[in-house]
Order: sequence, then C-alpha cells, then structure tokens
Amino acid sequence: MGSEPTGSRDATGADGDVSNAEREAHLERSRKVWNRWSDWYAMSERDFEPIREAAIDHLDLRPGDLVLDVGCGPGVNFEPILRAIGEDGRLVAVDYSPAMVAKARDRIDRQGWENVEVRRADATTVAFDERFDAAVATLSMSVMPDVRLAVENVHRLLVPGGSFVVFDLGVVSAGPARVANPFLRWFLRWYANWNPDGDVDESLRAVFDERETVATYAAGIGYTVRCRKALDQDGGVDAGARDDPGVGGDPDVGVDPGVGDDPDVGVDPGIDADSTARDDR
Repeated sequence: MGSEPTGSRDATGADGDVSNAEREAHLERSRKVWNRWSDWYAMSERDFEPIREAAIDHLDLRPGDLVLDVGCGPGVNFEPILRAIGEDGRLVAVDYSPAMVAKARDRIDRQGWENVEVRRADATTVAFDERFDAAVATLSMSVMPDVRLAVENVHRLLVPGGSFVVFDLGVVSAGPARVANPFLRWFLRWYANWNPDGDVDESLRAVFDERETVATYAAGIGYTVRCRKALDQDGGVDAGARDDPGVGGDPDVGVDPGVGDDPDVGVDPGIDADSTARDDR
C-alpha cells in the first residue's frame, strides 16, 4: 500500500465522533471480512446484477464521464459503467480489502480494459486532484467506519451537479417485519462488518440537497437512493473532471473501508423493486 493520499482528514465525524482507534479497528475487521469473502464472491455476483445495473442506470452516465466506484469489491460494477462512459471515459475504483483489490485488477487484466484504475484506500479519507461526474456505491456505504464522513468525502469529490447513487441494506423501518431486525443487525455485522452506528440514508439527507429513494427491496431491507450535488456547491477540489479525465495521486493508494458488493445478505434479488419512490425511509 502506498502513502496516504494528500488531503486525508482526521476520521472524526457524525457517526458518534469516531475516534482514530475505532476507525482503524473497524477497517481492520473489514479487511479480514472481505478478504475472507473474496474467494466466494462469484457465487452471488449474478444474483445482485439486476439491482446493481438498475442503480448504475440512475447515474445517467454519458460518454467521456469520470466515475468513482466506492467499495468496488472484485469489480462487479465495472462492465456496465464502462459501457456507459465509453473509451473516452474513465473509471476509478477504491476498496480497502487487498484481496478484493487484487481480484478487481485481475478482472481488468482479463478484460483488457485500459481506462480503469483501482486503488486500495479508505473512502472516508481518499483524495484526488480532480472531481468526478458521478459516483456509485453498491453494498458498501453501510460498512464504512464513519458513514457520514464517507458521504461527505464523496460529496466533496463530485463536480457541482454530479450524481451519487447508493444501493445498500439496512433494517426494516416499519411494519411487522421489524421483528426480524435484531437478527438482521447481528447477521449484517457478522457477514459484512455492517456499521450499526452509521445511518446511510440520514447521512445522504444531511449532506446532499437533492435525494430520492428510487427503489426498495424485501420490505425495505434493500434500497437504492439517488443524490445530486447542487450546482452552486464547490467541493473544495480543483474543477475540470470532464475536461481532464486523468486522476492524480498515487495509483496504489486505494480505497473504501473494506467493502465490495455484499453477496447474498438476506435480500432476495428476485423481488421486484417498488416502483414508487419514497423519501421517508
């Protein structure tokens, strides 16, 4: 792993003032969990494919876009993103698990893709010289050591008007199915190092001006949210992502706090999404 990216910040955020020690402990658990699951990921990759591709469709990508994949795992989102942005676009992916990063790079080599870069890094602190036209996180934000800080960092890295789409899992918010929540919390924590102190949707609401739930699955356990950065907001990074698709920084300083797509975590991908968008998760 290379040196820490420039612009990294102290990991104290809105999820209960996460200390550096707590953050490092969570990252280490994530590394172990996702290294362990990296050999079994292909078993469920196709199960979540329709949900992941539907989430990517909500980014409204264009040829030439610069895209960030947060918690990329073994690269399951690469192909649909690359189809949308074409050869003139560029995809940068980050994940904290060394085993997942290695598998993502192997996928790139097998496919011969030349406009994809994978970094191993913590998504709460990773920094780039340019800003991104869009970002996606599939089954990764809920396992961040500090969810709010990760959302703030993605927001900072987007161009004004840039979109961020999140597909993730949580507990049941209403109805009799809430009786399953204690088991869900235990299972997600054991299986994916899910952060019980982080609230993905609340963080998205707090940071982004525009936010919409575009799909829910399995009584709301799974959900897809689309956000957009306001046009008049400056994330504090040099502009020009569309004009210069290159990304600065150490290409080996990778990414997101130990996540990739979470295979098979209690959501039945065969269940049709609720076509009625909700804003009241």
